[in-house]
Amino acid sequence: MKAEIIAVGTELLLGQIVNTNAQYLSQELAALGIDVYFQTVVGDNMNRLAEAVRTASGRADVLIFTGGIGPTQDDLTKEVLAEVLGRTLYIDSEAMANVDRFFQGRGVPMTENNRRQALAIEGGTPLPNETGLAVGNALFVDGKFYVVLPGPPKEMKPMFEHQAKPWILEHVLTGEMPIYSRMLKFAGIGESALETKLLDLIEAQSDPTVAPYAKEGEVTIRVSTKAASELDAAVKLDAMEREIAARLPEYLYANVDEPIEKTILDLMASRGLTLSAAESCTGGLLMEMFTALPGSSAVFAGGIVCYSNEMKEKLLNVPHDLLEGDGAPGAVSAETAKVLAEQVRLTVGTDIGLSITGVAGPAHSERKPVGLVYIAISRRGSDTAVFELNLKGNRETIRMRAAKTLLYRLWRALQGG
Repeated sequence: MKAEIIAVGTELLLGQIVNTNAQYLSQELAALGIDVYFQTVVGDNMNRLAEAVRTASGRADVLIFTGGIGPTQDDLTKEVLAEVLGRTLYIDSEAMANVDRFFQGRGVPMTENNRRQALAIEGGTPLPNETGLAVGNALFVDGKFYVVLPGPPKEMKPMFEHQAKPWILEHVLTGEMPIYSRMLKFAGIGESALETKLLDLIEAQSDPTVAPYAKEGEVTIRVSTKAASELDAAVKLDAMEREIAARLPEYLYANVDEPIEKTILDLMASRGLTLSAAESCTGGLLMEMFTALPGSSAVFAGGIVCYSNEMKEKLLNVPHDLLEGDGAPGAVSAETAKVLAEQVRLTVGTDIGLSITGVAGPAHSERKPVGLVYIAISRRGSDTAVFELNLKGNRETIRMRAAKTLLYRLWRALQGG
């Protein structure tokens, strides 16, 4: 089963919006066993969009559209698709009622163009919009499957998960066994090194399949299998997970799709441990990773962004002669990282204190090179662990890698490694 994703919107072509929808949908369709062969981006133009629909219909079995279903005149997706398929458009009563309720609830009059958001294509299945107003559509015409979704990710993702995916399972994959997947999450190792460790499994894969995905600071292995039931799938997935875990026990931190900071928070919460952090070159990035997670306050008590030497001295009592003067190690040093981690732990009153200090760039600092970073972990009743990192990349990459490396080192420490 081949699919093509067609993203509609001139703003995508102009680079004003990043097409994250295509990434999400490609991953979701792959998990269903549907191969995405093409991704197309087309502007808000009737002729070019119609050409894109005809081209995709000739080479794909499933066409997924995102965008172009809002209230304005340049929202053309449903209109063009209906014309190409020889279908009419109509106002879906439930979708229209949703639009009416929205404007009545706000106490403002509805402009006539908002009726366009309730348009549906004849012979299709309207897909309700849980987080917006524009109704989606799913239909089968002349051996092809068409799914129309909104452009904003906050509307598109819930509609795909709760409306489009069940429709696809019922209408598109009727003769297929369902696909079950497990996400194995790794930290502290790069994609190429991990792939080398698993190369024989990846090259020999048949069932289950093994596929790596990387993003900054972590790697995911998706293990997938077709099975008649969840129990049958678990037998095969468990066996493959055990094989992979045996090869990489010091890097595999979870078998569910979650960031390492979530794993750490859950582990610390189960042990009744608390955490604080002092950040210099990362400027609060590490703390943001923790506090973005619901329930993090049970573990993460607080932290300090001590960017300047003055703040390091005033807020965390780092000795002046450690930071400045002839022969001083400087702010970017193992000595300073150690004091920062220890002092933030004592100041906030937590079981564990973390610190990051370094040179994120673009220029050197204290005559030290870009990418030189020191991280430290101070634990109540234990010696403080300090690590020197020599990171590559731009400022943003160095900051992210420093934070992720510290998270990995903390996870290893909690594991006893």
